[in-house]
Amino acid sequence: MTTDTLPSGSPDRLRADMIAKLKQDAWIRSPEVEAAFTRVPREQFAPEAPLAAAYSAQDVVITKRGPDGRATSSISAPWLQADMLESAQLRPGAKVLEVGSGGCNAALIAEIVGPDGLVVTVDIDPFVTERAARFLAQAGYGQVKVVLGDAEHAAGEHTPSSGFDAIIVTVGVWDVPWGHLLAPGGRMVVPLRFSTISRSFTFIRDGDHFLGLNPTVCGFVPCQGAGRLPDQELVLADGAVRLTLESGPALDGAALDQALAGDRTELWTGVTSGGGQPFDSMHLWIATVDDRFGMFWQDPDRDCGLIQPAMRWYCPVLITHDSFAYLTIREPHRDEGAEGRWEFGTCGYGRAGAELAERLHDHVRTWDRDWRYHPSPVFTLYPADAAPPAPAVGRIFRKRHTQLVMTWS
Repeated sequence: MTTDTLPSGSPDRLRADMIAKLKQDAWIRSPEVEAAFTRVPREQFAPEAPLAAAYSAQDVVITKRGPDGRATSSISAPWLQADMLESAQLRPGAKVLEVGSGGCNAALIAEIVGPDGLVVTVDIDPFVTERAARFLAQAGYGQVKVVLGDAEHAAGEHTPSSGFDAIIVTVGVWDVPWGHLLAPGGRMVVPLRFSTISRSFTFIRDGDHFLGLNPTVCGFVPCQGAGRLPDQELVLADGAVRLTLESGPALDGAALDQALAGDRTELWTGVTSGGGQPFDSMHLWIATVDDRFGMFWQDPDRDCGLIQPAMRWYCPVLITHDSFAYLTIREPHRDEGAEGRWEFGTCGYGRAGAELAERLHDHVRTWDRDWRYHPSPVFTLYPADAAPPAPAVGRIFRKRHTQLVMTWS
C-alpha cells in the first residue's frame, strides 16, 4: 500500500504526511530518525488530542495544565523532536537519559537505540510518569525505564557505569547539572534559558567545558523542582500581559500595572524586517548589553487594547522595578522597497519609560548597524567554579552548576 492509497484521516496516512513534511523541511535528516517516526504510534501517547493535532508537524499537544491554565506537561512538536533526535546522533545500543517524560519521545529514542540500548526517562510529576509507563507498555516499549523523581538528583541514581551516550532534555531548564553523567564523546541536547531567552543547544565536551552547537529557537514547559526557573513574573492588565525578568530588583506590580494604563513614549528606529528575514539575534544582542532585558508576553486570546508587541507570543522588553519599554512594529510608508516590511519601534511606560524606550531604540539600531549581518554568537558552557576567559564582546550568564558564555566574534 502506498501513501496515496492510505485512507484519508487514518493514523497511517496522517503519520506518513507528517513525516513527508518533516523530511521536506529537513527536520528529519537520517533514515534512523525517519524509521522511528514511522513506527511510533503517536496517537497512543495523546489520546485526548484529535488525530490531526497529534500528527501536526508544527504543533505541541498539551497533556496537563496547572490551576492558572498554563501547560505543565506536553508532547513536543514533531519538528522539534526530530531536530533534537538528529542532534543527539543516537546509535543502536546507546544509553540515553531523557529529562522530562511523556512517553512519545522515549518511544522514538527506544526505536533508534534498539533492544541493546538503554532509555531512562525521568519526570517529577506522578501524573506524567504513570501515563508514560502505561502508554509505553501498551505501545510495546516496556523496556523503557520510567523514573519518578527530580531529575536534578534522581538521574544520577540510574546512570550506567560508563555514563550516558546522550542526554536529551525536554523541559525548559535554567541550568545543566548533568554534564558529569555523560560518557566520553557523548552529547547533551538541552533547551537552556538565559536572561529569559530559550535556545536548544547541542553540548559536546571540549576539554574542561562544553561547546554549545546549533542554538535553536524553541519553547518548552518550564522545569519544576530544584531546577525551576528563577524568573520574576508579573501579570498586568487583568491577565492580558505578563512581564518576565530573570534577575534584578524586585518588581512593583501595582506601579507597573498603573504605568501600562498611563501615558507612553513611542520611538521608531528606521530598522525594518520582512519576507521571513530572521531577527532572533536581536534578542541575543540586547541581552548581551543590558541586564534589564526580559520578556513581554501577551495572552493570544485577549487584547487589552493597550499594546502592540512586535511578536504576540514573546517580545523583548527592558524592565525596572516600576517602568518598562517593549519592542513594537508598524507597517512603514510604502516607499520603494518598503512594501511587505515592518519597522521596529519601542514603547515606554512609567517613570523611567522614556529612558528605557530610548535605550531599547539604541540597542536595536546598534544591532542593525554592527551585528545583524555578522555570524551569530558562540556559546560555551563551563562549570560554576571555572574561570572562563571574559569575552571581548559578550556576556557570562552565571548559574548554580554552570556558566554559559556568549561571545560575539
